[in-house]
Amino acid sequence: MRVTDVPLRVLAVDDERPALDELLYLLGEDPRVGTAVPAQEATEALRRLSRAMAEGPDGTQGFDVVFLDIDMPGLSGLELARLLGGLAAPPLVVFVTAHEDFAVRAFDLKAVDYLLKPLRKERFAEAVRRVAELVRAGQGPRPAVPAPAAPAVGDQVPVELGGVTRFVPVADITYAEAQGDYARLHTGRGSHLVRIPLSTLEEQWRSRGFVRIHRSRLVALGRIEELRVDGGNLSVRIGDRVLAVSRRNAREVRDLLAGRAAGRAR
Repeated sequence: MRVTDVPLRVLAVDDERPALDELLYLLGEDPRVGTAVPAQEATEALRRLSRAMAEGPDGTQGFDVVFLDIDMPGLSGLELARLLGGLAAPPLVVFVTAHEDFAVRAFDLKAVDYLLKPLRKERFAEAVRRVAELVRAGQGPRPAVPAPAAPAVGDQVPVELGGVTRFVPVADITYAEAQGDYARLHTGRGSHLVRIPLSTLEEQWRSRGFVRIHRSRLVALGRIEELRVDGGNLSVRIGDRVLAVSRRNAREVRDLLAGRAAGRAR
């Protein structure tokens, strides 16, 4: 048996503790697996995956594959897999379930494998082998050879609100503010605190029209309604908020807004 050059990083998700323990045991016995992190509900898995997404595909909290139960309270395994499919560099998915009925839907979601409980060691090892080969070939979230990590841009940002994970479309975000290692995302309906540094969001969202106007603020260029100059100080208006533009960022903001105006005039 060939062992991958880089051990697999696995997230194991099952709401039943005995089943999760068995899954972790089998993963721990396989030499191709480097780390196996447990999660007993889909929302916990989403929190871990959100942190991994913020770090990028080669981050310390990243995962190559999710071994995922289907029948779970709240968010099901199929729903979680569908959300993961919207990420720029999603982890591979192996379903582990007691139900045969969902196999077609699982493979429609591009699952690598579909394992039935009770798990058989030989069949489980085959699923790990498939994952290892895909990761080695560069078909997982990590590249096959060392390369610069691409920004992990997704269409939605998972946020926690009252113990419920919700997904905020990036298109709805008007601006973001730094709050230590966190960022507060502002939309027309309110704000959400996420554990993602503003510098990471700037890197990920630059291609989506976000621009840094201040060391603590990142704004969606298309949401700027007014550019104001008062005594040499620059500010922009987004909705009912007026946000100061630092001198360091003033020229870039002016140039970008001028370019946007020229584009509209054509």
